[in-house]
Amino acid sequence: MLKDRNCGEIDEKLIGQSVTLAGWVHRRRDHGNLIFIDLRDRTGLVQCVFNPEQDSETHHLAESLRIEYVIQVSGRISPRPQGTENRKLATGAVEILVESLVILNESKTPPFYVNEDVDVDESLRLKFRYLDLRRERMRNNIILRHNVVTFIRQYLNERGFLEIETPILLKSTPEGARDYLVPSRLYPGKFYALAQSPQQLKQLLMVAGVERYYQIARCFRDEDLRADRQMEFTQLDLEMSFVDEDDMMTLLEGLFSSLVENVAPERRFNQPFPRLRYADIMERYGCDKPDLRFGMEIADLSDIVAQSLFGVFSGTIAKGGVVKAIGVPGCGKYTKSQIEELIETAKKNGAGGLVPISLGNEAGVLANLTMEHVKSVAAKYLTLDQIQAIASRCEAQPGDLILIAAGDRNRVNAALGTLRTELGGRLGLADPNALAFAFVTDFPLFTWNQEDERWQPTHHPFTSPWEQDLPLLEAEPGKVRGRHYDLVLNGYEIAGGSIRIHKTELQRKVFQILGHTEERIQALFGQLLDAFEYGAPPHGGVAPGIDRVVAILAGEPTIREVIPFPKNQAGLDLLFGSPSEVSQAQIDAVHISVKTDQ
Repeated sequence: MLKDRNCGEIDEKLIGQSVTLAGWVHRRRDHGNLIFIDLRDRTGLVQCVFNPEQDSETHHLAESLRIEYVIQVSGRISPRPQGTENRKLATGAVEILVESLVILNESKTPPFYVNEDVDVDESLRLKFRYLDLRRERMRNNIILRHNVVTFIRQYLNERGFLEIETPILLKSTPEGARDYLVPSRLYPGKFYALAQSPQQLKQLLMVAGVERYYQIARCFRDEDLRADRQMEFTQLDLEMSFVDEDDMMTLLEGLFSSLVENVAPERRFNQPFPRLRYADIMERYGCDKPDLRFGMEIADLSDIVAQSLFGVFSGTIAKGGVVKAIGVPGCGKYTKSQIEELIETAKKNGAGGLVPISLGNEAGVLANLTMEHVKSVAAKYLTLDQIQAIASRCEAQPGDLILIAAGDRNRVNAALGTLRTELGGRLGLADPNALAFAFVTDFPLFTWNQEDERWQPTHHPFTSPWEQDLPLLEAEPGKVRGRHYDLVLNGYEIAGGSIRIHKTELQRKVFQILGHTEERIQALFGQLLDAFEYGAPPHGGVAPGIDRVVAILAGEPTIREVIPFPKNQAGLDLLFGSPSEVSQAQIDAVHISVKTDQ
């Protein structure tokens, strides 16, 4: 190799030894006759010194060095002069007294600073991603991702799992998102689909007797992008036979607890992971992936205000609606414009509006609250006892702000849940060093699609219903609970799993409830139904998202920061310039025609 050690390995134990290093010029400093170069490779930095008294020719060559030049140096490891040590660097007590220099490659001036963690427009970073990945933060993210995947493999291998690859080119089947289609050259008019997930394949592996399977799987979904979603992503795909929900959740808790302890030991996390029912968290947090690092839970005020003189509250309850609220700590001094902004947010998320109650500008004791401190359009219709009861229910104190929504239960929960998440972030209520894991269980098996007027699976059509709910399947499918278990972390769903259906007739019945004809069932899922006829074992699985897990551990706001070559928010690859046009010959070869919107 062109080097015999890495830059980050050079320390005081090696003083006096000769070494050959290779890497990039991170920084250059001229101090009189001496030239100092910080040399960088993947492992870190080390200072290199060029002294004309030691070798004038090498010193002269060093004068031509610029940042990001690729060089090789040879020299002796020496302690830095007293008082010049850099304790921030692992190599900061030593330096290389360079005896020879080879310029392996020159570099143009980079379009942004590689040696500083400064804000750079994301489009520019993605266009020059190979430079962006040289930066320390990005390099650390990629190393963290490697460590996460390596640990997962080791953990599962030690527990008897087999890593098995499954095809990416599959058949198009409905799994919740649009497929990416690949036209077949050999079979005109027919298409493969890029796998949205290996769902049916891993179930077939259970029928095959594998019992414990996993893979680090690439998945593809043609859906709109957001901070935690890419059109191609990586998940840990896992399936086990002869298990129930407790077995799966125990495995997941052990995996993620050990993962954090080994790859991110500086992060604090809760254990055991709480198990929360879907219906409960929707009432308390307004969403199925709550951030549990802070409170500010949604409180039901319906019983307190049902008989109040404020018609917005009492009238809503009389019509079967609810009145609910959150208490926002320390925001009793919010201005009119700030409150109007919150009202608009609530309206965008389904609420008719908000009724704010300010409990004054100063902190105090609730028992000492008087009507003089209260500011609200509802104040003259509510008694002091009612306002104190509302504040107590919301765990609010003088100096806080209470936001109340009235209306349909689901709309109110959704609007207040969105406000809770936004205000929690805005006020810094969530400890950035904390990891709040929780399982969410007992989702409804089906949800009603109002637009299409049909039932659709809450997760996917392969989830088993609870046995005690089987009599409800045909008569009241909306009341059937699924054997789901999602794992949520800091406001994100990082894994979705369930116990699967493993009997043909039950699976067929679920497909029928979802509106599939017998012909369509056989065409899309015949291979799975046929396999179940040959002794399919009870089985369950889960699919944690690797990108989301790494992003949370790295403290990054988007998964794009932990994916080496992601698409941007618009789904464009700015480095390669894709998607791109292809030649007419390529199009003709797969027997399709292209229609472009004018």
